[in-house]
Amino acid sequence: MIAFATALEPLRSANRMLGFEAYRWRLASADGKPVKASSGVECAVNTSLEDERRKMGGQERPSMVIVCSGIDVEKYQNKSVFAWLREEYNRGVAIGGLCTGAHVLAAAGLLSNKRCAIHWENLPGFSEAYPKANVFADLFEVDQNVYTCAGGTAALDMMLKLIGDDFDESLVNRVCEQFLTDRVRSPTDRQRLPLRARLGVQNSKVLSIIELMEGNLSEPLSLIEIADNVGLSRRQIERLFQQEMGRSPARYYLEIRLDRARHLLIQSSLPVVEVAVACGFVSASHFSKCYRELYARSPQQERSDRKQLMAA
Repeated sequence: MIAFATALEPLRSANRMLGFEAYRWRLASADGKPVKASSGVECAVNTSLEDERRKMGGQERPSMVIVCSGIDVEKYQNKSVFAWLREEYNRGVAIGGLCTGAHVLAAAGLLSNKRCAIHWENLPGFSEAYPKANVFADLFEVDQNVYTCAGGTAALDMMLKLIGDDFDESLVNRVCEQFLTDRVRSPTDRQRLPLRARLGVQNSKVLSIIELMEGNLSEPLSLIEIADNVGLSRRQIERLFQQEMGRSPARYYLEIRLDRARHLLIQSSLPVVEVAVACGFVSASHFSKCYRELYARSPQQERSDRKQLMAA
C-alpha cells in the first residue's frame, strides 16, 4: 500500500499545485474486482484488462502502465496480464513496476538487457530467476520507457523524477513541501540503512570486511584473501570480529550466506543443490547441515513450510 500511495499521491498533488488536471489515472485489476493488500485493505478499481482491450476505442490510451505488486510475487502467473503488458509496451506505452513489480515485468519478458530495481529482500531470487535483467539495489531505475522502483517510499522519488521531467524543479519542490520531504533522492541512493547504522558497528575495517563478504557470497573469499584486501592479519581480523560482532569472521560469513540461501528457498523454485551452489557451498549435504544448525529445520522443510503458509 505504501508504494501504491506514494506513486499516486504526487500526481494528485502536482495537479493541485498546477491548478489543472495534468495527470489522470484509472485503476485496473486482471478481473475488475477489488484488490486486497497484504494489510487487508481493499482497493476498488475502475476497470479490468478485458475492458481495457474491448473499450479502448472509447477511452484514452494510457501514456504509462504501472504494475504494483507485493509479497509472494514470484508465484504469480497470468498469461493474459503478461500478454497485455507486452501489447502496451509494443505500442510505445511506458511500462513501470512498483516494489516487486519488476518480477511481473520480467515474467512478461520486458526486462531482458534492461536496467531495473527491486526491493532488496527480493533481489537474490530475482537475480537467479531472470539473469538477463540488469537488476540493481537502487531506489529506482529508468531505462528508456521502462520504470522500476524498489517499493516503499522509493515510489515517491521515482514519480517526482517523472514530474520533474514533465514540468520543472519548482513544481517538484512544491510537491515535496506538501509531503514534508526535503529532497528527491537519487536513483542510486541505497535502499537499506548503511552498514554502520544497520549493524551498530563503528570500526571501519570490520565494515570493509563485511562489505567484501556480502559482495562475494557465491564464491566465498578465504580469510587470507580478506586479510590481503583490508591490510590486516588473520589474527587481527579474528580479534576485531569477536569484539564487534561477538563471533568469528568465518561464522559471520556463514550466517550471511545462509540468509541469502533462505531468501532463495522462499522466493525461487531453484533445486536445493542449486541454492547451495549459489551461496558458496560445495555440497548439498554440507549446506543442509549448516542450514539445520542455524534455523533448526532443513532447507526442504523451509520450502515446505512456506508453501503450506501460502496455501493457508
